Amino acid sequence: MSQTVKIWFDPEADFLEVLFSDAPGYMREIDHDAILEWVDQQGQILGFSVLNVSQLAKEKPLLAQLTAPS
Repeated sequence: MSQTVKIWFDPEADFLEVLFSDAPGYMREIDHDAILEWVDQQGQILGFSVLNVSQLAKEKPLLAQLTAPS
């Protein structure tokens, strides 16, 4: 199954956004300071944002747990 993903990068704001859906939703924090997740009213993940992208370590990947609906 294929899925369209929208990826936005704003170099001035040092901000990356990845959206899996255009559905309405809201942003919420997770346990990683640099990542916010976009979810719908049922808690389904619509995408995520990464703040301060250029500050991330270049020698290791950024790891984060996006939450699934309860």
